[in-house]
Amino acid sequence: MNTAAEQHANYQRVARAIHYLSARQATQPSLAELAAHVGISEFHLQRIFTEWAGVSPKQFLQFLTKQNAKRLLRSSSVLDSALACGLSGSGRLHDLMIKAERVTPGEYRSMGAGLQIHYGSCPSLYGYCFIAANHRGICKLAFYDEAQGEVELIAELEQEWAAAELIRDDRRAAAFHDTVFNARSNAKPEKLRVLLKGTEFQMKVWEALLAIPAGELCSYQQLADSMGMPTSTRAVASAIARNNIAYLIPCHRVIRGTGEFSQYRWGSERKQAMLLREHGISDTGLVVS
Repeated sequence: MNTAAEQHANYQRVARAIHYLSARQATQPSLAELAAHVGISEFHLQRIFTEWAGVSPKQFLQFLTKQNAKRLLRSSSVLDSALACGLSGSGRLHDLMIKAERVTPGEYRSMGAGLQIHYGSCPSLYGYCFIAANHRGICKLAFYDEAQGEVELIAELEQEWAAAELIRDDRRAAAFHDTVFNARSNAKPEKLRVLLKGTEFQMKVWEALLAIPAGELCSYQQLADSMGMPTSTRAVASAIARNNIAYLIPCHRVIRGTGEFSQYRWGSERKQAMLLREHGISDTGLVVS
């Protein structure tokens, strides 16, 4: 079994491959060309890419074409069905039960006075993962690549919860990480709680994101339409950009109506990697959390 550090290293290699293939999609680069760019053998690249993503580099190229993205956007019956169930924060996501709670008005005003928030970082499938949580649930989940990224995330946490007691605990963060990203488990789904802090409109957008099934795509316009606010696409996009809980609140599943995979707070390659993994896992019948 790969260690967390090895998983992180493989993510870095796959991310480089994704960036290269995306930039040169029109020329359909060969496996040899891709391996030379990443700096590993063709055999090694093919193995880690397929093991990590569930699809080969060639299948990835097919998946990330604009035409395929547009086709997925047109196939909105699954999304419509999910949204028809109501925009509750308790929908199934990656075989985990996600319970979304809001901060109370008092907690919002007090900036977390009296709260203890434990935070830390660990390697993950998608680069370094930063997680902060209190007794009510995860209140921040983000990704970064360099040390400076963690410094910036800690500063954000200090600003968002200015009056709370912040305690560094990498071991606890790693435990949360294992619950969120525990791949291929037959165990009974574990209930996760996330604590959301935002305006009423932002809450509605984030709850709508929870209704998008794994492996499905949604455009900003479709999400606005589903909320009964067809003229609020820009406001919806702004609320998505303010999402503080990556992956669990799946803003990575929202793309432009043109099929473009840009506009992601934690990097377009990381967004593509998440979608690729979800798409590959669903195609192969595996379950990944």
